[in-house]
Amino acid sequence: MTQPATQLDLLDGRRKKRPPRVRTPEHLEQVALMQWASLPTSLKRYPELELLHAVPNGGHRFIGVAKAMKAEGVKAGVPDLDLPVPRGPFIGLRIELKAVGGKESPPQRWWRERLTAHGHRALVCVGWEEARMAIETYLALPRMPAGWMTEET
Repeated sequence: MTQPATQLDLLDGRRKKRPPRVRTPEHLEQVALMQWASLPTSLKRYPELELLHAVPNGGHRFIGVAKAMKAEGVKAGVPDLDLPVPRGPFIGLRIELKAVGGKESPPQRWWRERLTAHGHRALVCVGWEEARMAIETYLALPRMPAGWMTEET
């Protein structure tokens, strides 16, 4: 009995391998955080969450995709999440999200230290709840006045 044709079938009858499903504990933590951030109640309280986004750096990819992304500027160690909203003395919040037992790699530490030196609040958070608390704490910092970053001529 032959299987029906699918998108994984090639024209010559061979089958492509399915890409691996990403279901790591870190992935699940990040999905939970983004689900919280997209809740209507979260967005009503913190409208800035509309700007929270993931940086697609990690993960397993086909070699061609990985090479293309590297050529486009993807760099190892860049934090998982970016909230480009100034608060207090910071120009934005960057979060490296870890699952329980995960630890910061040397490239991740390098990025955290450099981002901090350039005015970002850069953190490593273990679990989505810790990341949520970090975001809420960050967004509670005072807002900067309009135009605070513009250059005067």
